Amino acid sequence: MNTISRKNKSVIVIGGGVNGLCVAYYLRKNGFEITLIDRGDITNNCSFGNMGFLSPSHFTPLASPGVISEGLKHLLSKTSPFYIKPRLNYSFMRWMLKFYKNSSYKVVDRNAPALSELLLLSRRLMNEIAEDIGDSFMMEEIGCMMMCHSKKTFDGEARVAEASKKFNLNVEILERDELQAHEPNVELDIHGAILFKDDAHIHPGKFMLAMKNYLINAGVNYQLNTTVKDFEKSVDKVTQVITDQGTFSADEIVITPGSWMPELAKKLKTKILMEGGKGYSYTYDDVKNNIKYPAILVDDRCAITPWKQSLRIGGTMEFSGLNEKVSANRMKGIYHSIKKYYPGLDIDLPPADQIWVGLRPVTPDGLPYIGRPQKWENVAFGGGHAMLGMSAGAATGLILSNIVSEQKLPMNIDHFSINRFAKTTI
Repeated sequence: MNTISRKNKSVIVIGGGVNGLCVAYYLRKNGFEITLIDRGDITNNCSFGNMGFLSPSHFTPLASPGVISEGLKHLLSKTSPFYIKPRLNYSFMRWMLKFYKNSSYKVVDRNAPALSELLLLSRRLMNEIAEDIGDSFMMEEIGCMMMCHSKKTFDGEARVAEASKKFNLNVEILERDELQAHEPNVELDIHGAILFKDDAHIHPGKFMLAMKNYLINAGVNYQLNTTVKDFEKSVDKVTQVITDQGTFSADEIVITPGSWMPELAKKLKTKILMEGGKGYSYTYDDVKNNIKYPAILVDDRCAITPWKQSLRIGGTMEFSGLNEKVSANRMKGIYHSIKKYYPGLDIDLPPADQIWVGLRPVTPDGLPYIGRPQKWENVAFGGGHAMLGMSAGAATGLILSNIVSEQKLPMNIDHFSINRFAKTTI
C-alpha cells in the first residue's frame, strides 16, 4: 500500500471532459494535488456541446436488439440518425463483432441493473455538486419526455416505462391531448410520450465552465492544449506522462480522454475496444415560443433541449472513424425530424458553418470502462459512456476518486471492468 499521505499525493488526470472534471473534483476534496491535462481548452470536447440530459431513465445499454440492423438499413442515407461507415480496420471490425454479439436481450437484461445503479447514483451526486459549487448551469428537475410519433413506437416505449418500475423510476404516460397540454406554446404532431420524472437537464457547457473555475479556485493545475505522446514506465507503475509541452510526474494517473482512450491505452500495452460515435448539435439563442420539456424523439433518434429562450437540437450516431468532420446533411436530417414533431416551432435550418460535432465514446456492450487495468497498479481508466457522459459523469468521478484513495466504492463495478473484452468470447 502506498504510504504517501493524501495531502502530498499527486494525481495526473488526462482528459478534461465531464469524467475528468468530476474525478478532479472528488480527488481535490480528498486532499490530492491535481494536474489536469487536456488536448483542447475544455470547450471543444464532447461533453461541452451535448444535450445536457441527466437520465436515470436510460438504463438500457446502447448495445441492444435491433441497433445494428437499423444502422445497416440506413447505410446509404446521408441524413439518417444512425450510420456505420464500412471500413477494413481490424479494431473496428472486432468492436463491431462484439457489439453485435452483445446486442441481445440476455446481455441487456444482465447489464441494465448495473447501468441503472450508476445513473441513479450520478443523478443524486449532481444535486450535491450543484449545492456545493452553485447552480450556474441552469439545472431543471422537471423530467424528460420520450416523444413517439407513431403508435407502434409509443406502445414500445410504454413497455420500457413498465420495465423501469423495477428500478423505482417515476413515470407518466401521456396521450396526444395530455402531451399538448404540457407544451401549450408549441403545436405538436406526436402520438404520445413517456415522461420520466426522475430525469433532469443542465446546460453542459455552463456546467463544464463552472467546474473548471471551481477547480482552479480549489488549486487544480490545468495543462490545456496539450497532447499526451507517451508514458515512462517502471515495472508495474507509470512514472511520467510525456506530452508535447513537457514531461509531468505524479503518484497516480487517471485516464479519461473520451474516444481517444484506446490510443493512450495502447501506449500502456492495454487493449481497449471503443469507437467514437459522432453526434451533432446546434443551439438557437432566442426562440420566441419555446418548448418547456427536454425530449428524445424516439422514432427519429434525435433530441431537443430548452434553456429558457435558448434551444438545442441534436442527435445522430455516426461511426465513421476518429474524425470530427461535419456533415451538414446529418444536421439537416435532425432539423427536419424536429419540425415533424414540433411543426409549430419557429426555427430555421442551422447554418452549416455553425454546427457542433463531438465523438461519443462507445464500448461493445454499451457499458463504460471504470477501474484499473491488469498491468499498472497506479493507473485508472474512466470512459465509454456513449450518450450518457453527463448522466454518469459524477458517479464515475466519485468511483475513480475512491479507487485512487483506496476508499470503499459506492457500488459494485465488476460490470465496468477494463479487462472484460480481453478474452475472445463474451
